[in-house]
Amino acid sequence: MLPLPSASLDVPPEHALLAVDMQGYSKIPEARMAPVRSDLDDVLMTVLAQSGFADPRAVPGAYKDTGDGAIFVLPAKDTARLIDPLLGHLHAALVRYEQGRLTDAPPIRLRAAVHLGPLTLPDHRGDAINEVCRLLDCNAVRQALAAAGEHETGFLAAVLSEPAYRRTVRAGRTTELAEEHFLPTVARVEGKPHFEEGCRLYVPGLTPYFLGLAMSAKAAEATPGTTRALGTGVPPAPAAATSPAFQINGAMNDPTLINQVEGDVRIERRRL
Repeated sequence: MLPLPSASLDVPPEHALLAVDMQGYSKIPEARMAPVRSDLDDVLMTVLAQSGFADPRAVPGAYKDTGDGAIFVLPAKDTARLIDPLLGHLHAALVRYEQGRLTDAPPIRLRAAVHLGPLTLPDHRGDAINEVCRLLDCNAVRQALAAAGEHETGFLAAVLSEPAYRRTVRAGRTTELAEEHFLPTVARVEGKPHFEEGCRLYVPGLTPYFLGLAMSAKAAEATPGTTRALGTGVPPAPAAATSPAFQINGAMNDPTLINQVEGDVRIERRRL
């Protein structure tokens, strides 16, 4: 066996990766695929600009069309902005799109994955590109999007790899999103038994507690007679509380309701 060239032993530079995938794209009638894909591109480019990024399509290797989505490769220093504010802008843009779309146009619901790892450009050689694709395809984020779909504004479910999460959210480099906005779980992919990675889920408008409950319910629907679909990466449902739990999306202004709240109450405030 010939020795590897010394350059082959060098670790490639780290890059931030954002991958997005549109739910149900393959089921759209062929004549409508191009228009909705154009709409998706418009949404993504607008959101990137809002988050302070130049058009990545102008940079060799920074943009990869995946048919029903895209992968963006950016400098590692930009990882935090891919999470905050980009995910917030993306959610808002999808809600606006839904409000303005024609009735015969399909909705756009997205899974998004943010990862950080070594990668060579422009050929995308390195494990990071495979890892972000597997995160995007993992059972946990698919079930998170299904849970989000139960809500009126549920158009986005995002998954962060542990390296991306540690160096941004946990390190305090995000302004609106904090550790309490993310649900820790495990990413697993059907047909990829050797892929099992810790990750964090974020669904705008759902607290991690309620996201976990909704995902457990979806898993139970998929596997009747159980409370969890084994091997899917879905966290177990939180232990039963001694008092009812409520998620209130908005300000609580009713004085009657406020005066009725007694006992030990944990109030989690979050920006939607």
